[in-house]
Amino acid sequence: MIEPVALKDFFITFFSSALIILAGASYALLFAWSRINAHAGIKIAALASYAVLVVSVLELTRAAQFQGYWLIISVAMVIGYFFAPIGIWHLCVKTHGHHDDCQ
Repeated sequence: MIEPVALKDFFITFFSSALIILAGASYALLFAWSRINAHAGIKIAALASYAVLVVSVLELTRAAQFQGYWLIISVAMVIGYFFAPIGIWHLCVKTHGHHDDCQ
């Protein structure tokens, strides 16, 4: 059974969870933007957002004292956040390819 988060770690847990969501969203947006506008700075910013996400997941895992299958869920979350924007980009390109006859 998982133990409740200590009060001193509550705010760390709260803010690291919020940062995971914000960093994941910024990574996805910057990744898509880097695919539309081939600029190296945007891609670096996307990878920096992903690095913030990884650090936030590590901090959440430490503060919430994740063990066992919760660690597996944390690793799956980090992997999923990395590959989801890539997969969604490829899906969008395949389903919304450029059609010259539509204009």
